[in-house]
Amino acid sequence: MDLTILYRGPLASCDYDCPYCPFAKRRDTTAQLRADRAALERFEAWVAGQHEDRLSVLFTPWGEGLTRSWYQRTLVRLSRQPHVRRVAIQTNLSCRTDWLDEADRDTAALWCTYHPGQTPHERFLAKTRQLRDLNVRFSVGVVGLPEHLEAARKLREELPEEVYLWVNAAEGHAYTDEQAARWTALDPLFPLSRHPHASAGLPCRTGESVISVDGDGTVRRCHFVRDELGNLYDGSYRTALAPRPCPLTTCDCHIGYVHLESLPLYDVFAGGVLERIPRSLPTVLPVPALPSGRPATARTHLGLASPGGVVRPT
Repeated sequence: MDLTILYRGPLASCDYDCPYCPFAKRRDTTAQLRADRAALERFEAWVAGQHEDRLSVLFTPWGEGLTRSWYQRTLVRLSRQPHVRRVAIQTNLSCRTDWLDEADRDTAALWCTYHPGQTPHERFLAKTRQLRDLNVRFSVGVVGLPEHLEAARKLREELPEEVYLWVNAAEGHAYTDEQAARWTALDPLFPLSRHPHASAGLPCRTGESVISVDGDGTVRRCHFVRDELGNLYDGSYRTALAPRPCPLTTCDCHIGYVHLESLPLYDVFAGGVLERIPRSLPTVLPVPALPSGRPATARTHLGLASPGGVVRPT
């Protein structure tokens, strides 16, 4: 079995104070941190023991994981498991990076978010240079708020061309065509983030080859559908794995809609789905809105540049 796991433990603390994030500057108690560490170590042990499956793991903590030593150690150790195809984590990149020298860089990868106002531009850019020097796979992105545009433009100018800069549409923020065009100039895939995707009744890989797991081992199809499929540690989830349509009206988060079969994003991100690295530099035509205001999701709205653009920063 090829299985992708999105793991989110109880960690909810973050060292940043982003005004758009409910977990900004939140602090976990010592007991909460110990519980998160124990849950992560239990999950790591389970992954290490699943030699009959080929696994890919994306850590999506509510808070910032890589400032915690146990997340660093887990990424290193899982990257060296022969049956783990990819292990990645979402991070603000405020951590040191030298620990990645111990990881298998064919397997480990980072999904990095730049938060202007939370860290100096040069400090963040220096961290990306360190990742390149370490030959680590990574993508970089920003939240598409108006006050972030100039910082994002500066970052795009200074990042190497082969490093993909993604832009997430800000939650609850509507974009005029002119505003969207500014963000699309930085991220050709921004039109796919601009509007929620109609998903009700559409086939999705979640619940079949992709699952979400929390710190207790509860398995759900994804982070956004609360129905339980069983538990990871007693194996009860396995009999529930099956093709199933999406029960929600729309899907508006990349870690969800990337798995919709109605979108060609497994082709766009082939080899880099978890770390959000396209297989080549993308070019995208604007995705037209349907009469209901929802975007069309036809395969013909996406095109790819010639292969070889974004593989691994070197």
